[in-house]
Amino acid sequence: MQSMIFCAGLGTRFKPWTDTHPKCLALINGKSLLQRNVEYLQKAGIDRVIVNVFHFADQVIDTVEANHGWGSDIVFSDERPQVLETGGGLLFAKDLFPMGDDFICMNADILCDLDIRDMVRSHRRQDSFVTLAVSDRQSSRCFTFDQDQRLTGWRNLATGEEKTAIPSNSNQDKAFSGISVFSYDYFDFVEQTGKFSLVDSWLSLASDHPIRSFDHSGSRWVDVGRPESVAVAEALFND
Repeated sequence: MQSMIFCAGLGTRFKPWTDTHPKCLALINGKSLLQRNVEYLQKAGIDRVIVNVFHFADQVIDTVEANHGWGSDIVFSDERPQVLETGGGLLFAKDLFPMGDDFICMNADILCDLDIRDMVRSHRRQDSFVTLAVSDRQSSRCFTFDQDQRLTGWRNLATGEEKTAIPSNSNQDKAFSGISVFSYDYFDFVEQTGKFSLVDSWLSLASDHPIRSFDHSGSRWVDVGRPESVAVAEALFND
């Protein structure tokens, strides 16, 4: 199985570090976010990783090559001169994925210890199109799922904005954790091109394709999206 770690973003919430560095190289107890996630995937038996690059791309490439991929086979998807967001970045990297194989995607600034193998088993057992890692934690933005854990929409609890994919009277709010499992068939049905978000892609496909949740509530998880998140991450992930 193969994976992709999204490292191309500008990291504007993580300034001033990202004025001179890519966020994925920010250190948590002496290891970069990228290294930690490469090693996390290794523990699940995944040692071939696609890394997309844009912001300070040369720093990412040089660091990976200097460390020999921390023992993994890392392939770069270079998005310069235009960052493509998560959906566009994944589509741009399509030819780097083995045809027909399921794969994992995750954000570089997420640290988590959910059981990847268990998530993949759930994805395959339910014959899902895409499986989204979620939890019951508090979040201003969340996905909504019906009683069968199928994606029905998205909402911003702070602004009241909502996007409906499947009408449902029994929605449950779940916070997305930045990790997802895809069936390769996703590439055959994605409608957007160029620069777009995976969230918009999932919502446009959910009515015709089973996109389901994998609840990992209770696992260690942190979004290292802001400088103040570093202390939280270092307390949780001190190995």
